[in-house]
Amino acid sequence: MEAAGAEDAISFQDEAVDKSLFKDCNKIGFYRRQKLLPRKNTYRALLSSVTTGKDSTKFQIINEVNKVPLLAEICEIEGNIFRFKINEMAPLKPRYEVSDVFIQKPVNKRLVLCSGDAGTLVLKDDSEHLKFCITANPFKIDLFSEEKPLLSINSMGQLYFEQMQMPPKHRPSTESEEDESTDPHQESQDDLGLWKEKFGKFVDIKANGPSSIGLDFSLHGFQHLYGIPQHAETHQLKNTGDAEAYRLYNLDVCGYKLHDKLGIYGSIPYLLAHKLDRTVGIFWLNASDTLVEINTQPTVQHKLSPRGSVLAKQKVRARSDVRWMSESGIIDVFLLMGPTPAAVFKQYSVLTGTQALPPLFSLGYHQCRWNYDDEQDVKAVDAGFDDHDIPYDVIWLDIEHTEGKRYFTWDKKKFPNPKRMQELIKSKKRKVVVISDPHIKVDPMYSLYSQAKDKGYFVKNSKGEDFEGICWPGASSYLDFTNPKVREWYSGLLAFSEYQGSTDILFVWNDMNEPSVFRGPEQTMEKNAVHYGNWEHRDLHNIYGFYQQMATAEGLIQRSKGEERPFVLTRSFFAGSQKYGAVWTGDNVSEWGYLKISIPMLLTLSVTGIPFCGADVGGFVGDPEPELLVRWYQAGAYQPFFRSHATMNTKRREPWLFGEEYTKLIREAIKERYALLPYWYSLFYRAHVASEPVMRPLWVEFPKELEIFGVEDEYMLGSALLIYPVTEPKVTMVDVFLPGSEEVWYDFRTFVHWEGARSLKVPITLDRIPVFQRGGSVVPMKTTVGRSTEWMTHLPYELRVALDTKGSSRGELYLDDGHSFQYLHQKQFLHRKFLFCDGVLSSSCADENGDYHSECIVEKVLILGINKQPSSVTARSSDGTEKQVAFTYFSKTAVLHLENLSLNVSADWEIHVK
Repeated sequence: MEAAGAEDAISFQDEAVDKSLFKDCNKIGFYRRQKLLPRKNTYRALLSSVTTGKDSTKFQIINEVNKVPLLAEICEIEGNIFRFKINEMAPLKPRYEVSDVFIQKPVNKRLVLCSGDAGTLVLKDDSEHLKFCITANPFKIDLFSEEKPLLSINSMGQLYFEQMQMPPKHRPSTESEEDESTDPHQESQDDLGLWKEKFGKFVDIKANGPSSIGLDFSLHGFQHLYGIPQHAETHQLKNTGDAEAYRLYNLDVCGYKLHDKLGIYGSIPYLLAHKLDRTVGIFWLNASDTLVEINTQPTVQHKLSPRGSVLAKQKVRARSDVRWMSESGIIDVFLLMGPTPAAVFKQYSVLTGTQALPPLFSLGYHQCRWNYDDEQDVKAVDAGFDDHDIPYDVIWLDIEHTEGKRYFTWDKKKFPNPKRMQELIKSKKRKVVVISDPHIKVDPMYSLYSQAKDKGYFVKNSKGEDFEGICWPGASSYLDFTNPKVREWYSGLLAFSEYQGSTDILFVWNDMNEPSVFRGPEQTMEKNAVHYGNWEHRDLHNIYGFYQQMATAEGLIQRSKGEERPFVLTRSFFAGSQKYGAVWTGDNVSEWGYLKISIPMLLTLSVTGIPFCGADVGGFVGDPEPELLVRWYQAGAYQPFFRSHATMNTKRREPWLFGEEYTKLIREAIKERYALLPYWYSLFYRAHVASEPVMRPLWVEFPKELEIFGVEDEYMLGSALLIYPVTEPKVTMVDVFLPGSEEVWYDFRTFVHWEGARSLKVPITLDRIPVFQRGGSVVPMKTTVGRSTEWMTHLPYELRVALDTKGSSRGELYLDDGHSFQYLHQKQFLHRKFLFCDGVLSSSCADENGDYHSECIVEKVLILGINKQPSSVTARSSDGTEKQVAFTYFSKTAVLHLENLSLNVSADWEIHVK
């Protein structure tokens, strides 16, 4: 990415970023230092220092080498969560602690102190099912569940804690020569990065020296680990060899390499471990540069040589060792004890919150590119969807819509009347999304820049001046979103009176918020830049984008006086970002491998608390061949966030530009999405109230089926639909695994059914991907689709009722106005449950707290798995009124069609099949 000068806007080169711009593990100082740690455990717990307060137990840990004491604290949090912290006893200055990810301050509970053997301390929870055994020398903690070992802390002796220090030149002259040798001016380029660290032309000066931390965890009986996004990697975490740890460091890596452990746009330091009878989670609350090493040892059997000639076999349990290393901050870890996947998801959401309930329009299809040229271009693209009978909900405007990359402005030549343009889009019942990045063009005539500068709202450099870096506008300063006053001010910029040309259908996209700094170290901000509270950027780098999305979402809410739900897409994210909107996988490439990797990437985001996620359909960089584009639309239609996007140097790729054959296929894929919107919206309601992922790996739904723990080419959408995207060219047959020995699965289109626990060869044509409905489920749909979600409000419903092996099924439908907070504040929502049992399909209220009436009707019901033709079908309303229902029975597929029902979706009713 080159520019003629600091004043000039930057142009995009349509290539992947040079990987040499980014560090591998061996170039990271704190990693090299911690890897030199001797094998011997050098820490000892001082059990004589134990104090028990009203909500926690504290004790000291001492390093046997340097004799510096640390303070450890352990407590329980309601809901089977345990928190373990280690900090300096008397730090030179406070160390950074992440706080704003919590939805509320965790309420601690004291563990019960019990007697233990000499040199040990035993703590139990109230139920006495979980027990912590703290060994003094060498220091370690073993966690037992029902007297069985579940997890150990520091059993490998990798606790590491660097105390902050005065710079050598400021120390008393009595300091040893060894200490003086660490003077930053005397360090060589190949040092361990104690006081300064070099990377290319950049030198990171550390005012208080090294301050990294590290700790190991051993998970007993576990060999399947997941989580710690974001990486272009498999869903199941791999073992890491030397210098290939998973990195959590938010970076702008355009065209990122596949199957690479380099951190990309977002970071969630949260890992899940699963085995047949248990799921647990480890949430490492740290926002600095973090590395995670994984070493899984599977169950093995050893032959022993006992006395005599008989050989015996000894079974050695599986174990997974996880080592966390972070550049700064404190050790602050939450142990989520499950015991089920659903319980772990709930425990994580108790801390960081659930997915915000999105406005319904955002679950439709989004059309984006860098850039739509002008108002006429927007008008033509919008009309193209209508002309080709393709639904869509949102058209997006990238950075070129602004006046010289000045956010919250419009290019006066290209977009002279943005309100009129939005009125046109609004008349079609659609929305607009515009981009707003965190970098602000250095221009005294740009009011946003001059306001922020006058108020001192920019991040500072190490000299106390406004930090300046290069990004799209050229020379830029970066808003310090860690400052609550900056966030409040930024939120106010979205007010209609402030953001000229904006209307109530305009929503926001936060991009480049890792933050991306062209020509900076690793394309980001220098680590010794200074934020609000005098914190260095190294302390909080990974949470910077989180704060921008928070401010943007709050601004959209304030804009509507608290009435309307926001929609904000962010590229950079952290734990808790789910509270503020959606994320995507960043700048992917128009190649089959990127379509394939999107599935495990999204599954990983989904199980780590961010269900509203997606990947750019078609690939951001490059020009997809028509077959790839069709397959990407078919995959994207069954992924939570559904947006097509492309960079500026690509060929135009609106859905109708590849010939009628491909237009028809793309239209069908998008219409499938819209027909299922009632199911999608109900799934997001469950994510919002119950922390259930929308897109789920098979192991979440079938936690006791070992053979599917590593499956990532197919997944569940909710608990009812199994999706198998086609991710390779010219495919004519795929092997789909249908899990569950007691399950029955129905082809979602042909209704042919198969028993579970089998691999099924499915013939493939270009017009569809395999989708199966699980027996025992009810999927609500719309009978037809409209031009956008808002056009579909009053369209009738269809219920797909798929019977299980016992001839029953159940499902639900959530409904509200689709856009406001009335569901929350006034309880204006409708939550219905559907049950088919003993030949009766019933609709009843699932939540009496809701009060929302809809005139919509259930027009059509398909019952799959009816083994014989019924003699009669009657519908009975809540007032006792009965009517005969016309039906058609298809014996070949065992499907019963019920049509022209006209049953109100808000009412109680029954359909009797005899």
